[in-house]
Amino acid sequence: MQGNGTRVTKFILVGFAVRQELQYVLFLVFLVIYMTSLVANVGMILLIKGDARLHTPMYFFLQNLAFADLCYTSAITPKMILNFLVLDKSISFSGCVVQLYVYGMFATIECYLLAAMAIDRYVAICNPLRYPIVMSQKVCILLVTGSYVIGFLNVTTHASFLFSLSFCNSNIINHFFCDAPPILVLSCSNTDVNVMLLIIFVGFNLSNTLLVVFFSYVYILAAILRMSSASGRHKAFSTCASHLTAVTIFYGTLFYMYLQPSSTESQENDKVASVFYGIIIPMLNPLIYSLRNKEVKEAMDVITKKISLTVQGVVQGNI
Repeated sequence: MQGNGTRVTKFILVGFAVRQELQYVLFLVFLVIYMTSLVANVGMILLIKGDARLHTPMYFFLQNLAFADLCYTSAITPKMILNFLVLDKSISFSGCVVQLYVYGMFATIECYLLAAMAIDRYVAICNPLRYPIVMSQKVCILLVTGSYVIGFLNVTTHASFLFSLSFCNSNIINHFFCDAPPILVLSCSNTDVNVMLLIIFVGFNLSNTLLVVFFSYVYILAAILRMSSASGRHKAFSTCASHLTAVTIFYGTLFYMYLQPSSTESQENDKVASVFYGIIIPMLNPLIYSLRNKEVKEAMDVITKKISLTVQGVVQGNI
């Protein structure tokens, strides 16, 4: 934090180099996306909590996935949206630490939640008779708790090494939020250890969780192909389709972001990938799971009818 006798007390977030008129358009676009994400994820959490039919392991994981999406997009999106309107695009040193912490922690948690959801689908399809025993409430809580612990340890390690560096080259971050790679570029210290840790930790988290997902679906596919009933195969595919879609989008974007060679062009590409990963995906996830899930749609229909009846009752009472 010390460099040439000065202490960095804030960073400047460059954001997107676009014309002022386009910045107003982007402000509106991302505001709508963020508000949709908030409503969709909070709605998903409340829907699962309020409907007893959704109190199963799959929806327990989905509820935590919605919470993770809500947290990490809220860590970066409001500041990015505000910066489209203001000239002062600075963020305090402590604010940068908090942003990196929340974003990094819940992004890691999401990796492990997606892996836990793959295990849940594997047990449900390949060992349906043992499903209530294998995926007990205790096991589900342990899997979610483990995801949170790993997420916390992961980001704590990165943040501790990152913010102990000296920043004397510049305080201008070529990104729209505080992420580790663009901050490392600013340091005048030796960052070899930081880069090595980033590659090892990100590679470990991504590859291990992705392997769990991959092998789970290899066994799931084998089990589905052995099914004699066409309706049974269709039902099994439909229960996995939403999760597979979410996994493909999530991991594809992350691998692109963190495991490509560093360059000026890659930094610009990272911004686009980060928008998709940090802002678009948290909006898409609840929509993917709700639109392709029969039980969620049925629960939504029940809630909608209750709200409609309540509104009618209020209107008739006023009349």
